[in-house]
Amino acid sequence: MEKATANVLPPLRFLSVLAVISWSFFLYFYCSMLTGGVQLPSHGGDVDSADPCRGRYIYVHDLPPRFNADIIRDCRVTEDHWGDMCDSVSNAGLGLPLAGDPDGVITGEAGWYGTDQFALDAIFHNRMRQYECLTNHSAVAAAVFVPFYAGFDFVRYHWGYDNATLDAATVDLTAWLMARPEWRRMGGRDHFLVAGRTGWDFRRSSVGPSWGTDLLNMPAGQNMTVLVLESALLHGSDYPVPYPTYFHPRSDADVLRWQDRVRRHERTWLMAFVGAPRPDVPIGVRDHVIAQCKASPACGVLECARTVGSTQCVTPGNIMRLFQKTTFCLQPPGDSSTRRSAFDSMVAGCIPVFFHTASAYKQYRWHLPSDHLSYSVYIPDADVRERNVSIEAVLRAIPPATVRRMREEVIRLIPKVIYANPRSKLETVKDAFDVAVEGVLDTVAKHRKGEYVDSGGAVGEDPPDLFTSTASRFPPRRSMR
Repeated sequence: MEKATANVLPPLRFLSVLAVISWSFFLYFYCSMLTGGVQLPSHGGDVDSADPCRGRYIYVHDLPPRFNADIIRDCRVTEDHWGDMCDSVSNAGLGLPLAGDPDGVITGEAGWYGTDQFALDAIFHNRMRQYECLTNHSAVAAAVFVPFYAGFDFVRYHWGYDNATLDAATVDLTAWLMARPEWRRMGGRDHFLVAGRTGWDFRRSSVGPSWGTDLLNMPAGQNMTVLVLESALLHGSDYPVPYPTYFHPRSDADVLRWQDRVRRHERTWLMAFVGAPRPDVPIGVRDHVIAQCKASPACGVLECARTVGSTQCVTPGNIMRLFQKTTFCLQPPGDSSTRRSAFDSMVAGCIPVFFHTASAYKQYRWHLPSDHLSYSVYIPDADVRERNVSIEAVLRAIPPATVRRMREEVIRLIPKVIYANPRSKLETVKDAFDVAVEGVLDTVAKHRKGEYVDSGGAVGEDPPDLFTSTASRFPPRRSMR
């Protein structure tokens, strides 16, 4: 019996040693995969519970350069119709640094650039390169970023090309993505990209036979979260984020210093308007707003000529100096419901005055408060068109204490409506990029749970009186009748 037992023990010892070795190799390769494939911060304790990037990891597709870098390289092909875009895409998308400000404040050294309103594709991509929770291991990613320059692609072929050419890059991208294992995991619902124009520029089959691309009507565009400057509000996948402004701070101190400056700035104008008339839009409110502004000695106006070579309204210093001296900045719709000017005015500490709910309240739910009267004034466009209201009278009826509270709220919102310099990093202040990424992660998380989510519906779907008119809260002391 003892002899038989002795014969059995060596094989058991061998199997035990083999099991230990196998587990050691398994753990070694498993840990190597995690630490080698994921950019993890160094910290002690329980990685699963203490990891600050848990639920925030983003995997960035390494797209062929024809989808981004080559588009930027061809920036001069747009000059026949859009002007030379090369300056606009320089400096990581920020444009040329500003100089020549008489006060020495709005300069490149202080974070000010001649940023094009449609440069977000490049700005966002370069900011993503600085994101603290990037991963090379797609299996642990909460979302997948697609750095396709859809907005710049729109500009390349908008005029004089057939629809096949307009959609060529989008069709090519769709095929490339659908062949990837990352796409097959959720059918692209965890993917997102930036298309730095209005949503209407990517819905050709919804708008007209020759306008823009059809990105948002293609299966891939419908599945991804697409960040645009203005949503079409068709219960789609296009989620609005702020237009780029001229201010791109490099540090928290830059932001705080600017907020303090606009807080102390003397406001000599009650109201102001910057922009061009729209006589070709007969039902629009803009020309009525301009007329009231010109008729009031309390309104500053920087009227722009819609002619090639006109620079008055693309000179950032002129615009920002007027906005800094103004209490209320008038923001009527123009070519579309939203305006870059609304964000420029907020950066200057000027309270925006909106005339249509699709100009802000229906759009920027991630970035602006749901209590719209806490930071802005709302005067329905129909009242202005029908001459039922004096804009100046409505604004003068707002109590001074309320105006101070509203201005302070606008100043508080400044970080959320600006994009920091992509070559630097803010430490504690969240900018528009940070807020947008949080919105994307939340949207993808809802998709992952099987919840339905979209970018919202048209204004006509709203219940009556959903958005309160300022005039109903503070009745003007006089009317135009």
